Amino acid sequence: MAQGPLDGLKVVEFAGLGPAPFCGMLLSDLGADVLRIDRKDARPAKPFHVTHRGRRSLALDLKKDEAVVLCLDLFARADIVFEGFRPGVMERLGLGPDVALKRNPRLVYGRMTGWGQDGPLAQAAGHDINYIALTGALHAIGTKERPVPPLNLVGDFGGGALYLAFGLLAALTHARTTGQGQVVDAAMVDGAASLMSYFYGFRAEGVHTAERAANRLDGGAHFYDVYQCADGKWVAIGSIEPQFYALLRGKAGLSDPAFDAQLDRARWPELKEKLARVIATKTRAEWCAIMEGSDVCFAPVLELGEAPSHPANAARGVFVEVEGVVQPAPAPRFSATPGAVQGPPPAIGGHNVDGLRDWGIGGIEELQRKGVI
Repeated sequence: MAQGPLDGLKVVEFAGLGPAPFCGMLLSDLGADVLRIDRKDARPAKPFHVTHRGRRSLALDLKKDEAVVLCLDLFARADIVFEGFRPGVMERLGLGPDVALKRNPRLVYGRMTGWGQDGPLAQAAGHDINYIALTGALHAIGTKERPVPPLNLVGDFGGGALYLAFGLLAALTHARTTGQGQVVDAAMVDGAASLMSYFYGFRAEGVHTAERAANRLDGGAHFYDVYQCADGKWVAIGSIEPQFYALLRGKAGLSDPAFDAQLDRARWPELKEKLARVIATKTRAEWCAIMEGSDVCFAPVLELGEAPSHPANAARGVFVEVEGVVQPAPAPRFSATPGAVQGPPPAIGGHNVDGLRDWGIGGIEELQRKGVI
């Protein structure tokens, strides 16, 4: 039995890479019935394929006309369909949005790409690093010497999957109000640019420069950075507001009058060196005992293996274990309809029968006999 605020929502997902599966995971975690269309020769599911959790899998041979007909039958029963192929792929399969919306005018049809459905780069290959490079995000992140890729959080997952999920549910609200479906064009370059809105505002204001590690939130300020402790581990300090900065000074013993010049950019390098020397005198655990839980705005920098067992994360159940794999729990949280991991990553084609039956599809034995599923 599905659990979450999206219980009853029917979603068809075309299997893809990176942000598309993450979007499917988000919808499933909140209770949607996500039926994923896989290739017959797709790699077997493993418990550590975390972003594939919670779906049902239908393995199809989309080269067969009957498989296309079957997909359209599923579209007719779905609230949402989404895919992550290059522009034109779904049209060549006979499953593009024009055909889909003709079959189901209330359908929300999501399209996840890097560069968008149109434009001069629409058909070019790319990855997260390329999309965020074009938006200014990559240039703004890193050391003075060079930009540093921030994992694939900004383009793929933040600018891609989250904006796709947001767009799908926004369009669904419209469809349920008006009866009119539509296409959601979720381009990672668009989403990554949107995520930079705050900093484009700062740039227009003249308070964020093009130089990396020279601004308030990019590690340029001594009061917003990471520092290495005596044991080689790291802590994160974000004492921006004057009252939090005063508390940092008190707890770290920063009595040097030089620290009075909190917002003097010219003195940030000098103050950073001074603070680094202070932090290096104690272990991470010692600084946690002094600062953690206070208004210093402090946290230990945890490795992936450490984070699940931190008391704050453990108390809130931030992580769960599924088939022996520790992974993030569903987010956000709902007071009346809490989400849940609906199940482990599915076996490819593991729901050819019950998935289709539950969606009201008949003639399953004939589809099996013809090799459609």
